[in-house]
Amino acid sequence: MTADHPRILLVDDEQSIQTLLSYPLRQEGFEVVSAHDGEEALERAREQSFDLVVLDVMLPKLDGFEVCRELRARSSVPIIMLTAKDEEFDTVLGLELGADDYITKPFSMREFRSRIKAVLRRSERLAAARSAEPGARVLALDGLRIDFSKRAVEVRDEPVKLTYVEFEVLSVLARQPGHVFSRRMLLERIWGDAAYRDPRTIDVHIRHLREKLEHNPREPEYLLTDRGFGYHFADR
Repeated sequence: MTADHPRILLVDDEQSIQTLLSYPLRQEGFEVVSAHDGEEALERAREQSFDLVVLDVMLPKLDGFEVCRELRARSSVPIIMLTAKDEEFDTVLGLELGADDYITKPFSMREFRSRIKAVLRRSERLAAARSAEPGARVLALDGLRIDFSKRAVEVRDEPVKLTYVEFEVLSVLARQPGHVFSRRMLLERIWGDAAYRDPRTIDVHIRHLREKLEHNPREPEYLLTDRGFGYHFADR
């Protein structure tokens, strides 16, 4: 966290949205920096450090997906994307590019504040866990190697690049092999709560993980489905 007041970069080209979202954030004690297009967002991110980026998808000059891609290439700052379309393509693409969460417009201010606080809490927990980690902790299973302290994954001796949330999903499952997690349980473990979130988000992350880790995603060896309930990591 930056000092005592988390700093948020709010990226939206509509001034009315900037005003609507900035006010409650400042009331909560957050410092809010505004950007109105994709290029300005990247410029602000180069000039300052942020604890969170709230990023609209539809932006002038560079759209939110491109901004997310460029931010993620050089930073692990949490990113929440705002999308006006409740379509899987938008949410899947945002998550694939490394966004930590997304909110579909229209949304309530209660939901908005809840999602902001949840992502910041998770970021704090990760920072605390990293600082407390006494040393490398590695799990190896049939060609899959997970180094939890370095957040590094290899499959058959080849490094695999996972998004922030993909690694979190994998970590929760892999730390308790054989334990079955429902979608809701995974949402709560990763985001701190399951409020306002579509459980299908977990299915998207599992699908991406299987595509990256499994020899045959249709017949997974590591990330297994318990039909009607959820997922578990192979116990062997």
